[in-house]
Amino acid sequence: MLFNSLHFLVFFPLVVGLYYALPPRWRAPLLLLSSYYFYFSWRPVYTLLLLATTLLDYYSGVRMSWLGTKQQRRPWLYLSLASNLGTLFIFKYFNFFRETAGALAASLHLPYAVPVLELVLPVGVSFYTFQSVAYIVDVYQGKLEAERNLGRFALFVAFWPQLVAGPIERGGQMLPQLRQPHAFDYDNVASGLRLMAWGMFKKVVIADRLALLA
Repeated sequence: MLFNSLHFLVFFPLVVGLYYALPPRWRAPLLLLSSYYFYFSWRPVYTLLLLATTLLDYYSGVRMSWLGTKQQRRPWLYLSLASNLGTLFIFKYFNFFRETAGALAASLHLPYAVPVLELVLPVGVSFYTFQSVAYIVDVYQGKLEAERNLGRFALFVAFWPQLVAGPIERGGQMLPQLRQPHAFDYDNVASGLRLMAWGMFKKVVIADRLALLA
């Protein structure tokens, strides 16, 4: 789902309206459900990748919180880093390095046959991967308590307003906000809508038109 699509113009007011209409205890589940729907609507199969990243890093964080020293925590840190960065490498950089190695091998007249991976780059994979990695590193270093609520951690990773375009948030900044109730504030809503409208204008009217000339 793109922010400048008709789909989003229906999705956004519906989610915001339901958020303030529901009792506080149901708001986080609504945001989590809407975040996964937001991602699922683009390419459903890659929702499994987002879910796998979430489950692995949630469990790694909880396991590290049970261990007293960095030496004991290190295997879980390495597991998370290998999984997250390995996934990012395969989807974003494997074919680039394959072509580079192929060109080098050809210049040296060496046989080289590594297949091209015909993979579609998952939307937002860099943002949610690095956000999750930053959380794991903070837990490993003892700067952040591991989040024990799986639903809240899943929302931290998949929160739809920042899922596909960032920014990357640190757990220490975002997780406390997800624990707090948020009352309706007219001034905040009006200010937010003005910023969104201005951003949409710059994207649709200015940037998209200039892209046609590039």
